[in-house]
Amino acid sequence: MDSDEGLFAFLDDLEMQAQALYDADRAGELADRSRSEYAVVTLVSRLMATVDDDVNLDLLGVGPVTGRLRRVGPDWCLVNGASQDWVVRLAAVKAVEGASPRSVPEVAWSPVNRLGLASALRRLADSGVPCRLHAVDGTTRDGVLGRVGADFVEITVARGGVALVARDSLAGVQSRV
Repeated sequence: MDSDEGLFAFLDDLEMQAQALYDADRAGELADRSRSEYAVVTLVSRLMATVDDDVNLDLLGVGPVTGRLRRVGPDWCLVNGASQDWVVRLAAVKAVEGASPRSVPEVAWSPVNRLGLASALRRLADSGVPCRLHAVDGTTRDGVLGRVGADFVEITVARGGVALVARDSLAGVQSRV
């Protein structure tokens, strides 16, 4: 082997060592970047990717709600159960089973998916369907939803009275189908 070949072999060896060190350093950097980018993934973005799948939601004051996830908004979701529909306030969700491993970022949401809980409650009120309001403390109220205010919903109860229910106290609204 002449001196040029030896020098080139030595330089090739150094280059391979440098590449191995770079790859090892890059792997750690990619892992850190992946963790930090995942830190911005929200529950609602994971639920957006789960639409039309079966889920089990564990709600404050209610317990498990199981069914097919049909629609998701920024602060609510609609679950079709066996004999009822649930409009669930996402702030009352303790855990979700059956969620997709993917997520859908907010920039990819349709305008319909950007409608808030108030829109879902207005739709229930317009339907005139009997509902059961479930609060995060476990209490319930049966009746028909009326007007939806900025931070409350009216419900006409069986004895003809109207109750105002603070929206932040809601875990979900169960409509009987």
